[in-house]
Amino acid sequence: MSTEITEILDRLHACEAGLERRPPAHGGKPRRETPLGKSYPEAVRKWAELMATEAVVPEIVAFRDAATRYKQLIIPKKRASTAKVILAELVKLEEFFCNPPAPLAKIRPLHVRQYLDWRTKNGTVAMVSANREKALLSHLWNKCREWGFTDAENPCKGVRGFGEAGRDVYVEDDVYRAVWEAADQPLRDALDLAYLTGQRPSDALNMDRRDVRDGFLHISQSKTKHKLRIAIEGELAELLVRFGARTFKRRGKQKGAVIVHTALLLDDCGAGSTQRARAGVPKAAFQFRDLRAKAGTDKADSAADIRQAQRQLGHSSVVMTETYTRKRKGDRVTPTK
Repeated sequence: MSTEITEILDRLHACEAGLERRPPAHGGKPRRETPLGKSYPEAVRKWAELMATEAVVPEIVAFRDAATRYKQLIIPKKRASTAKVILAELVKLEEFFCNPPAPLAKIRPLHVRQYLDWRTKNGTVAMVSANREKALLSHLWNKCREWGFTDAENPCKGVRGFGEAGRDVYVEDDVYRAVWEAADQPLRDALDLAYLTGQRPSDALNMDRRDVRDGFLHISQSKTKHKLRIAIEGELAELLVRFGARTFKRRGKQKGAVIVHTALLLDDCGAGSTQRARAGVPKAAFQFRDLRAKAGTDKADSAADIRQAQRQLGHSSVVMTETYTRKRKGDRVTPTK
């Protein structure tokens, strides 16, 4: 296990008094440790498996006990990217509720309010993060009720978080073109694929040649598991032809060797495309995720049917799509006369 992961795990478990801070070794000399893997989420998942024992409710349950159980039983079931975010949020909660260690029985709505004020320096910074951490605390508390750690009412109930203004940016065609012109070819491919399909950035970046069959691009959305078939026609068909014509060269020992890869989005050396453009456009005016809203809005306008946009975006209701598109560009109406 790398030194970096060891240090991360040590920090994560700083609140776990009374519990082993490492999984048990195999004994003997020289001492043989259990490898936890090469990535952070993988290490946490393996640690949880090794440390999981028969559930025992401590006589006095502290917040650290709840956080430990949450890491063992809940986080390993999450996707790696989600687990990483939750662990970072837990670090902040532990910093507040473990210094000094807080018994669950003593945590009240007042303390949740104090946490929000402490986290945001009285509402001046990190307000969105504080809201997410409050939501995590609420979920953790509900799990504690299921585990028998407490039967007290959720202390987050009735505690108002901070207001959040969702993005209402519609990327105009000239802004999109400016970014596209400033981008290299891999990023142009990513921009075009995200816009033409209208999918979330993570889904667009994970699209695969094997998803192209029977004249459709088959998609299973990672967030909702909603399945779509996008007809391969028009500019999307041209884009896929362009993908098929590209070749890639390998770096390193076998430099110059052709790479055979099924991913649709690759850079010129076959690595995943994750870069973003700098085209003199402010960050607030253009983000990669805005292309999904632009796609839905443009689809609704061109088809004159909001349901077409709803199906493309994979929304569960027209109301959701209407909110999503109108908020960006506004209703399309005619004059009184």
